[in-house]
Amino acid sequence: MTDNSHRTASRRAVMAAGAALAAAAAAPRALAQTPAPPATAPAGLAAGGGSSKIFRTTEIATGKVQGIANGPVWEFKGIPYGAPTSGRNRFMPPKPAAAWSGVRECFGFGECCPQTQADIRGEYGQLIQWDRHDIAGMGEDCLNLNVWTPTTDRGARKPVFVVFHGGGFATGSGNGIGFDGKNLAYYADAVVVTVTHRLAAYGYLDLVGAGAPSEFRYAGVTGMMDLVAALQWVRQNVESFGGDPGKVMIFGQSGGGAKTSTVLAMPGAKGLFHRAAVQSGSALRLVTPEAGAGTAEKLLKTLGIGRANWGELQRISWQRLLEAQTATGGNFSPVIGTDALPNHPFDPKAPEVSADVPVIISTTLEDAALSLTNFDLTEAGLEAILEQRAPGHGKELLGLYRRYDPGATPFLIQAQALTDAGGRRAAYIQAARKAALGAAPAYVYQWNWRTPAYDGKFGAVHGIDVSASLHSYRDAFFAGSTPGKRMADRLASTWAAFVRTGDPNNGHIPPWTPYSDQRRAVMVFDNETRQEIGPRGEIRAFWEAYPPPPGPRG
Repeated sequence: MTDNSHRTASRRAVMAAGAALAAAAAAPRALAQTPAPPATAPAGLAAGGGSSKIFRTTEIATGKVQGIANGPVWEFKGIPYGAPTSGRNRFMPPKPAAAWSGVRECFGFGECCPQTQADIRGEYGQLIQWDRHDIAGMGEDCLNLNVWTPTTDRGARKPVFVVFHGGGFATGSGNGIGFDGKNLAYYADAVVVTVTHRLAAYGYLDLVGAGAPSEFRYAGVTGMMDLVAALQWVRQNVESFGGDPGKVMIFGQSGGGAKTSTVLAMPGAKGLFHRAAVQSGSALRLVTPEAGAGTAEKLLKTLGIGRANWGELQRISWQRLLEAQTATGGNFSPVIGTDALPNHPFDPKAPEVSADVPVIISTTLEDAALSLTNFDLTEAGLEAILEQRAPGHGKELLGLYRRYDPGATPFLIQAQALTDAGGRRAAYIQAARKAALGAAPAYVYQWNWRTPAYDGKFGAVHGIDVSASLHSYRDAFFAGSTPGKRMADRLASTWAAFVRTGDPNNGHIPPWTPYSDQRRAVMVFDNETRQEIGPRGEIRAFWEAYPPPPGPRG
């Protein structure tokens, strides 16, 4: 069954509002007025949603690109924003994509960066379909992006979303099924861009710190420089897809949130975006040059490369590099200390370079459930885990959690505690430091709505709000259900309002005020979506008395 006619009616409601787009939050409110769909799907669904043309060609700086209609949305996939990163370009800053003659067919995704595959034995990986990133294969010609847009009219001036995929700094791509942008493009009447870039050792290997020549000085941060190059591409070309280069919102979840946190601190990205959202990925600190050098030295030792044969770094196959990376292990993440990324993103304070950019920062209630598998945990086992984490206070802490959530399984209480001790603490710190700049506001939300998928055992797990922000309620998290669609409407409408005005308020949610450390306003997305001041304050105070855990999610 399709809901295209459902959304067509929604689009008419927006258009009927006349000048509603000029009034900042009117579009999201109009989208709330969605009548029931007709009994039959719209005619022409298989032929571009009734359009007289299936294909659309538009021209960008490097040549003409041809996309294809998917209902009311035009899709352009696999557009190169940079040159291949193999050979002499490996470990180097991104170079511009070469121009082409004729029309480039952009119907399929481009390569993703070489990476290890998601283990099919992991239920969480199966839930989020993390094995679906190498749809077009992998390799070093991975600087490509995908565009979904309602129009290619250069004068349309639609707001623009740029999505940074998750997967830490090591896996994933803009091609993943969980980052499909067409539903958000339609629902929010906006342009959506997803980006693929270099990861792990291909993008974050501090070679100079390990003794390599100065020409490799950016090797520890090239993956982030790729994202800046993608934003430069958006500024130069998005008008060809009906977009407004002066109204760009970057966002990402998990690793994508960490990338968003990082881009907020990059001088080269200043002015290329105007709003940001960090979902369960609040990166306060990154890798120091000392730590980055140590990781690089270990990898070089595995490869047998040193001062006598530096040239081999750019001659070995990408397969050999991936094998060595996997065998060596280590933290292949952005390294600070160059002019591309001078400092830690949010430590000791929020970055001044993006002080004028409003930001949404979030976590989910049970973020940490992604890495847990002890679904049969008992209440006694839970108390033992809490006692181990907070010696002498296990029983007290369990009682505290049970007062807030008496019906949750021990597994989910465990996930809440690990999230509260780690990732949620980082999110609150990030928001407080952003607010302390006294410039653009920070807004904080916590996603509490639990997915019924896998018999509900994962709860409000890490990543559930990605689908909602992209208005993709057909996936396993929401299963096309009425409650799931309602939640997707709420968050996608929030995105639609925020990208236009920098204010997330819209007709789908209660009033939402900015965050400060004095008045800790948090929007709680649940069946009863509401703003709370200092939610679960006793739990937060408890964990603030303990040293932060070593990992980002506890």
